[in-house]
Amino acid sequence: MKIATWNVNSLRVRLPRVLELLDLHKPDVLLMQETKLDPGKFPKLDFEAAGYEAADHSAGRWAGVAIASRHGIANVSTGLPGEPDPAEARWIEADAAGLRLASVYVPNGRAIGTDTFAAKLAFLDAMGPHAGTLDVVGGDMNVCPADADVYDPAAFAGETHVTPEERARLAAIIDSGMVDAYRHFAPDVQQFTWWDYRQGHFHRGFGLRIDLLLVRAALAPGITSVGIDRNFRKGPKPSDHAPLLMDLTLSGG
Repeated sequence: MKIATWNVNSLRVRLPRVLELLDLHKPDVLLMQETKLDPGKFPKLDFEAAGYEAADHSAGRWAGVAIASRHGIANVSTGLPGEPDPAEARWIEADAAGLRLASVYVPNGRAIGTDTFAAKLAFLDAMGPHAGTLDVVGGDMNVCPADADVYDPAAFAGETHVTPEERARLAAIIDSGMVDAYRHFAPDVQQFTWWDYRQGHFHRGFGLRIDLLLVRAALAPGITSVGIDRNFRKGPKPSDHAPLLMDLTLSGG
């Protein structure tokens, strides 16, 4: 089974690239973030034509999350229990391909000491007790788990995404009974999933690994590959994120 997560940074703009990803990689499940669509505007017919059923949680020009599956979707739930602002559409979960999965877009946080940073920490706190009840949580966590996930840790001193407060909360989520699939599979490899659009950061290798697939620890032995497809950060109208893909073998499957 192949599971992918991708912050598409506007599905309206990036739909052709998303359909390209589905055709090329044929994931069983695709988790999407930052879809930036108004409610009722999700292009479900385009996904159906590609062989996928989709469920979305949309709230307008910011945020928005979705799940698409080749094997149907059931028991859809939107919103994270205890999140600070449910209207922002940052969490959706559903049953698909024999798993309970969630797509999440953690708030950016903007600047340390601000209300937006406090809201980010509160969101991560809300994830803590719930994430461990699921099989897979994938998405844009807006946190680099460790210095190895930052192109230059010194350049981010005093900035969001790398603070002890953010990392401690992400670690607590993982410690609830999950593994970081990429780091589990490639413990010593540095790759990134996000690059600023400005100043040629992508081509200079100035990136961050902030998009994660968290997998229930009991399923971790079935992880057979994890990779980042940088080609989707290139070409026409690329997102500033690259998709993360994982192959997972379920016991008995």
